[in-house]
Amino acid sequence: MPRLTGTFDLTGWEPTTVDDSPGAQLGRARITKAFHGDLEGGTSLTEILTFANAAETLRTYVGLEKFTGTIDGRTGSFVLQHEARADGDDASLTWRIVAGSGADGLEGISGEGTIEISDGVHRFTLECEF
Repeated sequence: MPRLTGTFDLTGWEPTTVDDSPGAQLGRARITKAFHGDLEGGTSLTEILTFANAAETLRTYVGLEKFTGTIDGRTGSFVLQHEARADGDDASLTWRIVAGSGADGLEGISGEGTIEISDGVHRFTLECEF
């Protein structure tokens, strides 16, 4: 199973507050990204649902992302399912390719990986196969 690595830049961020009641802040965001590395020439559109507690010490989100680009000479698209949680200094961000979502040259792709943010840089790994 190839291990893909690289970085991405957030090229757009459009947050919306859904509910900012005390104790539970709910929101959503529309995000666009540009990828660098093994997800060649890749761009994506992501929709996430977010939660933060009143102290903003606990945050979580779930989301779906449609990636369009090239992997190892194959051009197409697929959908990633995100799940993330940050509790103080402990953070976990995972993504999984939605089964059956690959199109064109990326049809049949499957896999999962992680995202890490350090010094403002978003780094990804994605273990995938066709």
